[in-house]
Amino acid sequence: MRRHRYALSSRGSTWRAGPLSILGEVTMFVGATMSMSAAEPVFPGVTWAVRTPDEVGMSVTGLERFCEAVGGRGCVVRHGYLVYTWGDATKRGDVASAAKPLYTHFLLKALEERKIRSLDDTVLPLEPRLGELNAALGHKDRGITWRHLANQTSCYGVAEAPGTAFCYNDWQMALFWDLLFLKVYQTTYERVDGDVLHPLLTDPLGCEDDPTFMAFGTGDRPGRLGISPRDFARFGWLYLRRGNWGGQQLLGERLARMAVASSLSNDIPQSAGHAAELLPGQRTLGSQTVPDNQTDHFGSYSWLWWTNGIDRQAKRHWADAPRDVFGCFGHGGPRVMAVMPSLDLVVSWNDADVKSRDAENEAFRRLGAAVVDGPN
Repeated sequence: MRRHRYALSSRGSTWRAGPLSILGEVTMFVGATMSMSAAEPVFPGVTWAVRTPDEVGMSVTGLERFCEAVGGRGCVVRHGYLVYTWGDATKRGDVASAAKPLYTHFLLKALEERKIRSLDDTVLPLEPRLGELNAALGHKDRGITWRHLANQTSCYGVAEAPGTAFCYNDWQMALFWDLLFLKVYQTTYERVDGDVLHPLLTDPLGCEDDPTFMAFGTGDRPGRLGISPRDFARFGWLYLRRGNWGGQQLLGERLARMAVASSLSNDIPQSAGHAAELLPGQRTLGSQTVPDNQTDHFGSYSWLWWTNGIDRQAKRHWADAPRDVFGCFGHGGPRVMAVMPSLDLVVSWNDADVKSRDAENEAFRRLGAAVVDGPN
């Protein structure tokens, strides 16, 4: 595993980077004030300022154990400083489903900017063909709202009515992406980075590695996010700071909190997976399966973020992680950005060896154990 060294010019020393881990999902958002010595919050500038693990209350040995469990490449940020990296944290790569919280971000931004009136507005006016689908099911798709799409409860492509079941569904996500960016933001696949992603998010965050919504180009699953671990960590830091970036509210605090702290109720079942009509020519962001019904929400899904909730068997999603963990997960764990507010910490990785919920839990456990000064 390739390591990096970072010069600490303010200290006249160097620090060799090390391992990282993933983060996950949450139902509760801890509102403690989080920064070094409870001073003013720290935000990265053109580059991340660097501190050694001991300067931010972390153990080098603990971080190395964490990295052993994760593999791949990534970075750890604490108190606003880059503390640890492994592999190439500057390399841009596809993050698969970990992109979804960015879609929510732009939906909530559209609400703030009055591009849409309400999260409970139906999307039928933007896609009238939905009104013609599934006559035998009472034209159920006429009732799909933004809220449904951004919580994967639209039941698009399965038989249930919108809002009555959870269906983790890549055909639905493509519909959501196209309605939001092509219709609401009135851009194109070719222009979305320059029109929306960069000016409204990644430029204000100071991203260094040119994030893109065209990870594979405009002809292959447009809408997939290509981003480096260190740039993805900036997005996590924005939500750790409840939508604030260096004193500027890029998204209102109320909406930023809502996004990561509104997990679906266990009363909402997973779809039974009986196929229903899709729009002619409907594309997908990933899965080719019809019907697409990949997972339950486990009481841990909030506006396309994963949280550390309690499932129907009264089991916490990540038993050994802080209860306030929330994050973005792709391909079931190899591509992750996670936030631990109570530890004032963000972690981001890609191409990792983490491929199950148990592996995620172990990574979080080791990362938490690397914090030696306790929670804020």
